[in-house]
Amino acid sequence: MTKPTVYVVYYSTYGHVKTIADSIVEGLKGTDLVDVKLCQFQETLPQEVLEKMHAPEKDAAVPIFTLDDLTKGDAFLFGFPTRYGTVPAQVKTFWDSTGGLWASGALQAKMVGLFFSTASQNGGQETTALTFLPNLVHHGMIFVPMGYTHNNLFDVTEVVGGSPYGAGTIATSTGARMPSVKEKEIAVNQGERFAKIVSQYHA
Repeated sequence: MTKPTVYVVYYSTYGHVKTIADSIVEGLKGTDLVDVKLCQFQETLPQEVLEKMHAPEKDAAVPIFTLDDLTKGDAFLFGFPTRYGTVPAQVKTFWDSTGGLWASGALQAKMVGLFFSTASQNGGQETTALTFLPNLVHHGMIFVPMGYTHNNLFDVTEVVGGSPYGAGTIATSTGARMPSVKEKEIAVNQGERFAKIVSQYHA
């Protein structure tokens, strides 16, 4: 039987979400149950603005996610930083272009998981998922939450990003904090669990 294809798609300005994405890919591939493709959302900010933000160059080896990819994939894990508790404009711009796919029902019953980065513990680790869910619901896609499936989600001895909605990291307001070992372990777990659920569903 052909393995289902899972796209891990992220938008990352300073590399935090990309790091979580890499850990999720590790978890997905470790199961050997799915084929995995890593992509990134198209940047919409002008280069001069990115330079003023001191944003590093995007990873040119990671292809840009397209509407064609959205129809080809069997399941998706989307990751992005929060913008006031919801998705950034780069992700919203992409989803606003999916009207034709909605009209044809092309995305019905495709599975989706989510992951995040926020500046603070209360800055959108859950609301970013909740405010993105209408996009999935209108397309008839199936949201697969991670649930409390990893012990690190119960850890209160240090700052740990993530929630039952999906893996996450806390970047701080300056972006100085990169994903911790515990946050990356949660992300690996999400990848493993998502692969198993998608594989069972497609079987």
